[in-house]
Amino acid sequence: MLYDVVEIQKILPHRYPFLLLDRVTKLEKGVSIEGYKNVSISEPVFQGHFPDHPIYPGVMIIEGMAQAGGVLAFKSSSQEDQEDMSNKVVYFMSIDKAKFRSPVTPGDQLIYRLTVMKQRGAIWQLDAKAYVDDKLVAEAELKAMIVDK
Repeated sequence: MLYDVVEIQKILPHRYPFLLLDRVTKLEKGVSIEGYKNVSISEPVFQGHFPDHPIYPGVMIIEGMAQAGGVLAFKSSSQEDQEDMSNKVVYFMSIDKAKFRSPVTPGDQLIYRLTVMKQRGAIWQLDAKAYVDDKLVAEAELKAMIVDK
């Protein structure tokens, strides 16, 4: 384990119920990140999606992958930039080629694996994939930018 949820909260501004990354297990600066989210029936989203047939929403999977990408971007920045990260935030610029391959349900552990496709200045383009039990359940190309708050 590289970062638990307490460390992740020092990097990202997200908080319950919208912090969708429980742990970072691998990180190669400027290259890739792996982390996970444990999906629990006690999450508020399941009150409405769907009460008798709980399915974790695809948009939440995309957001979880984006949060992992935010950790990668912040931790890949120079030491000088990292010291100023409290004044920065990551914004989505685009989500392309999103595909949802299999439903995610309570009890699943979503593994997020992202690799850098391109990085120029504050802009990051990432290949993002989500797995449950080594089965690809979602994928997308994400583009984001680190900006001042």
